[in-house]
Amino acid sequence: MQARNEIKLWDPLIRVFHWTLVAAFTVTWLTEDELLGLHAWAGYLILALLAVRLVWGFIGPRHARFSDFLRPPREAWAYLRDLARGRARRYLGHNPAGGLMILLLLLALAATGLSGLALYGAEEGAGPLAGTMAGLGAWEEPLEELHEFLANLTLLLVVLHVAGVLVGSLVHRENLVRAMWTGRKRAGGGEKSTADRHDILNPESTP
Repeated sequence: MQARNEIKLWDPLIRVFHWTLVAAFTVTWLTEDELLGLHAWAGYLILALLAVRLVWGFIGPRHARFSDFLRPPREAWAYLRDLARGRARRYLGHNPAGGLMILLLLLALAATGLSGLALYGAEEGAGPLAGTMAGLGAWEEPLEELHEFLANLTLLLVVLHVAGVLVGSLVHRENLVRAMWTGRKRAGGGEKSTADRHDILNPESTP
């Protein structure tokens, strides 16, 4: 039964996308050259998930849309500054820093996947870009270096994302991992409406 002070936030598609993406990225990171076929198929899955998320970001429910959580970088910086001081406002949806991180992760994953497709075509003569990359063997080494760099960059962003989730959970006293699993978050102070159009709830009290 839904708790009386919780509201439904994340739709099923967003939650399935999130956790499937986590699993697929983990597979690609652990397999690499040892299980190239599995690595490639996990990469295909990531690109397919990103394509679905791109469409859903425009036609999905309110909190799934890019317009709901993509804010100017200055707002993300202001949120991080307030978070460091322990007085960051609580957002019902993604906070400005979280929204910016989502954008960076989506871009990094897309770049990593596309560079992987090009490398797979040039090195193995396989995949949807095999015909395009045929005869471009000289590109194998720079493509491999680019793919590895982008994969490491994506991993760094993932680590920062997880750290941000943990810090946010502590500061706002809520389990954000559970929220992404169940799709629900507490309404905050029993309020039924938000404080403004960006879904900012009352600031948490500081010690």
